[in-house]
Amino acid sequence: MRYFRLIVGIGSIVLTACTRPIVTESIPEILPSPLTTPAPAISPSSIVTRATPTVSSPTIAVPQVAPFPTPWIDPSIPAQIGDYQVIDELKQPQFMAQSSEILKAANLPNTKVNFNAADLLVVLNSTRKYFKNRLDRDPDLQREGILGTQGVKVADIVKTLDFMVLTLQQDIKAKRSIRLQDPKFLNTNFRSIQWTAFNPTVKDEKRVRMTKYAVFTHPGSRTPTKEFNAGLYALKPDTDIDTIRLKYTKQDVLKNIYEPKGIEFGAVEPLAYLDREGLESALMEGTVLIKFNDGTSKFFNVDRSNNIPYVKGLDPIEQKRYWYFKPVAAIKGYGGTIQTKISLKPGVTFAGDVLNIGLGRIVVTENSVDGKPRLRMGIIADTGGAFLPNLHQLDFLAGVFDSKEDFAAYTRKLPEYTKAYILVKR
Repeated sequence: MRYFRLIVGIGSIVLTACTRPIVTESIPEILPSPLTTPAPAISPSSIVTRATPTVSSPTIAVPQVAPFPTPWIDPSIPAQIGDYQVIDELKQPQFMAQSSEILKAANLPNTKVNFNAADLLVVLNSTRKYFKNRLDRDPDLQREGILGTQGVKVADIVKTLDFMVLTLQQDIKAKRSIRLQDPKFLNTNFRSIQWTAFNPTVKDEKRVRMTKYAVFTHPGSRTPTKEFNAGLYALKPDTDIDTIRLKYTKQDVLKNIYEPKGIEFGAVEPLAYLDREGLESALMEGTVLIKFNDGTSKFFNVDRSNNIPYVKGLDPIEQKRYWYFKPVAAIKGYGGTIQTKISLKPGVTFAGDVLNIGLGRIVVTENSVDGKPRLRMGIIADTGGAFLPNLHQLDFLAGVFDSKEDFAAYTRKLPEYTKAYILVKR
């Protein structure tokens, strides 16, 4: 998905651009849960940005991943010595990391873990479905990442998802306490691996940085107007999709090449029109809720891009990457196609480095509130250009907001840095 990422510090708010594909797929019916746990209230002063069911998991044959191409090492990153080779989104080696300094065994604190059970079940189910349907077709899923240095295999991740889904389904159906919120249950049934942040250019911060992202509503029109003249377009399945999408930059598209007098009129399907600010926001957010001037509204999600890399540090207006969209029923995250993308829910979703940390990894964050630990659980089900590579940051899906001001007010309650654990079924 591609989003605005809000970095909130004391006395300042900074919007940064980041990329990340967020579509509609059919997911299993989820039982409504009477057990919803609201997000914890975190004081502004803390801001610095029995019997266990047995689940058998199918044996997964992981295809061999092709060897790295000739390495290109970022000269701005100091040379490192370690046992894990960190790669970027083009699968190019970037730097070495010492896994023993990043990952170590630990127990969760003895305090309740907060999450909305029904929402977490949606994302767990959708992520598990993606693994089981796409593992042999998505080489990025086949990567163990840095957790492989701890003996964690891809099959262990699927086993973890299977167990969590079944446990939540049983507890919700029985209307009983949610066992995945019990730290004793978690420490008994899962390996808890503490994740210490590693940024080769910033050595002092060991906590994981937790930025926040959101879906925003924007006014728009179904036809071009003087105010709303920047188009969102869908690729047509009956055309040469790759020839069209790879041919033009964002600046080309903004010259109205797809409009009636343009050189590619008819090559794509117009979906909606925004003002320029709304378009740039939609391209960065990945999912956008457009409120049309006819009184209707609709979610749209990025589908495919023109494959031009997002350039870190370049003004969003000057970026050449352009995304084509499709209408969707809900917020979506990681996935190879619009039909297979993972369904997301705010409050239980993280975006992160799916190549080096991994998709589907269960993360528990720990922060101190009034001197007591506060735990929150979520799952890495999304990614983006800012996270490839990135062993020091997670992005928390905060929700759907009408304005950046509402978003900022909400995220001021959330920590900027967090202690983090990754759970793997024993």
